[in-house]
Amino acid sequence: MGAGLSGQPLGPCLSRGVSKTPSICRWGVGSDPWGIQSLGCPCSLSLCLQIPAEESEDELVAGEERADTRLSEQDTAGGSKDRSKEGAVTEETDGDGQREGQEAEQPDQMLATSNKPRKKKKKRKTKKNSAGETVEDNDLEDIDSLLERIEDPRLAPQSQGGITADTRPLLYVEHRNLNPENELKRYFGARAVLGDQRPRQRQRQYVRSMWLTAPKNTWPRYSKTGITMQLLDTRRGVQHFTFEHHREYQQVQFKFLDAVESMDPNNIVLLLQMNPYHVDSLLQLSDVCRMQEDQEMARDLIERALYSLECAFHPVFSLTSGTCRLDYRRPENRAFFLALFKHLMFLEKRGCPRTALEFCKLILSLDPENDPLCVLLLIDFLSLRAREYTFLTRLFQEWESHRNLSQLPNFAFSVPLAYFFLSQQEERPELERGQARERAARLIQLALIMFPSVLMPLLDHCSVQPDARVASHPFFGLNAQISQSPALNQLTSLYVGRTHALWKDPAVMAWLEPHVHEVLHMVEAQDTLVQEAEHKRKIRYQSAPRNIYRHIILSEMKEATAALPLEVTSQPVMGFDPLPPLDSIVSYTRPERTSHPSNESTLSLFFRSLLPNFNLQGDIRHDGDDEAGAAQDLNQGVNRLMAAMRDMLANIQFQEPPRDDNPEGDGDWD
Repeated sequence: MGAGLSGQPLGPCLSRGVSKTPSICRWGVGSDPWGIQSLGCPCSLSLCLQIPAEESEDELVAGEERADTRLSEQDTAGGSKDRSKEGAVTEETDGDGQREGQEAEQPDQMLATSNKPRKKKKKRKTKKNSAGETVEDNDLEDIDSLLERIEDPRLAPQSQGGITADTRPLLYVEHRNLNPENELKRYFGARAVLGDQRPRQRQRQYVRSMWLTAPKNTWPRYSKTGITMQLLDTRRGVQHFTFEHHREYQQVQFKFLDAVESMDPNNIVLLLQMNPYHVDSLLQLSDVCRMQEDQEMARDLIERALYSLECAFHPVFSLTSGTCRLDYRRPENRAFFLALFKHLMFLEKRGCPRTALEFCKLILSLDPENDPLCVLLLIDFLSLRAREYTFLTRLFQEWESHRNLSQLPNFAFSVPLAYFFLSQQEERPELERGQARERAARLIQLALIMFPSVLMPLLDHCSVQPDARVASHPFFGLNAQISQSPALNQLTSLYVGRTHALWKDPAVMAWLEPHVHEVLHMVEAQDTLVQEAEHKRKIRYQSAPRNIYRHIILSEMKEATAALPLEVTSQPVMGFDPLPPLDSIVSYTRPERTSHPSNESTLSLFFRSLLPNFNLQGDIRHDGDDEAGAAQDLNQGVNRLMAAMRDMLANIQFQEPPRDDNPEGDGDWD
């Protein structure tokens, strides 16, 4: 092909034959003063020379040769780049001066000319010029292949040596991975996921577009709830935010606490009818629905809570940067942590581990130093289920030095399993696969030495019977489980109960078996690693921190919940705030009730047990010397008592005993 005005190859629109006047292609950089934007040139070049359909192919070739000759002469003259462009444009204009003069004399005819015959000529021209069609198709194929390479996650993060070269932050969150429908579409296809939802979405009312969840038509209309987010400060490139409750929301929060103390879920339902986006009420009622096996309603309430919180985001608060922080010690921020955690648990059960992993990374990025919900005990499982082995190994490599992740049983066993899965990927280079096999072998042996109590329960959950040597050896036997501390028992039970399904693969068991025997050889040889691991187990894991207890309660794993200490199980645990931090930063407090139980009579206490909101004495006056006021309080108390009795009698329903008119019973219905 020839060269355009800027010295670049001409685009495929040369063969279309539309206008001889040079113009800047709308697909490139620049403007289109001649209004030829309807051509739709698919080329990716910055400039295109467009030639009329009336010119023949010989004229086209001659024009290209003239353009090449002019550009070569100007380059030889040594002129500047800008001057050469101006000269090319001037010569092109002079060379076609007569034709342009004819067109200038007849402007009305040009305006009156219809575009339809020009389109037909262009279509016939394209059909005749098979070479032009070939060039256009090749360019389109090149663009499609380029887009596929950009979107391919396996090609983007790798360098020339095959080593991961992802320069993004470790806890970087992608918006597209926060939508579970995208993951379901990859598994089952868009038609199976969306179904007939597309025409319905066109008719629904306008709602705000959110990243965390998609609003539904069945939800109440959203209005400002009284929650806002404020930027506290920025330190070393990290922004610290906090949620704030306005006075109106605080009053609703006090009513919610009263409803929780009444132990009646109907009171929370009534509160949500008046305030449909109160976050703590949505979280608490979601737990009630989940206990009643209404999983769909429980998940819907959590999504509504996330929607309410996202509507209150600060304009500069970012979900993806990994540099925005929230302090869990503030009660206003806890609802966001808990809603995200419960949402990812529903996503994992729904079969969307990749989306759940993205939410897990989001929770960890909000407070990576303290990790209030201890999602580090969960992120390895989600990474293995989502087959994000590279992310798990990168997390272990970058955080091992300052977080000692190898001292957690879940990382000690999951990281070598991730390296084993990487070594089984045939598309990877053989050198990289060999390195992964070596790392997997070394790390799984260290894990078995450090946590020998994991092996036998893991094999039991996988329905695998070990050989006689392993089953009878005291290192992996029952003594290993009895001798460990309760805190370590909670961690191992949590890991086995959660991830045992990942170890059922026969290939995994075949890989694990020789390493178990190798560890037994090291134990019998009294290797120093075995003695050091035993010493570490005795010193460490004396008591679990509060965030681990909080994680076990939220995870609801039977194996780990049974191992919780008495000081945790003996206190009431609320779904909207399980095990609050001991160093909470309280911004507002609930007003104390003015109750005087010493002055209440037995009858008053009886009615208060039936009706918690009943108060016989009402608002007690501080000026007790005023007898008229005391008499008025007595009359009001009697009136309240009568009203309470009427309400109680009105709610009493007597059930009639079943009639037995025909004791012998002939089986006929009346």
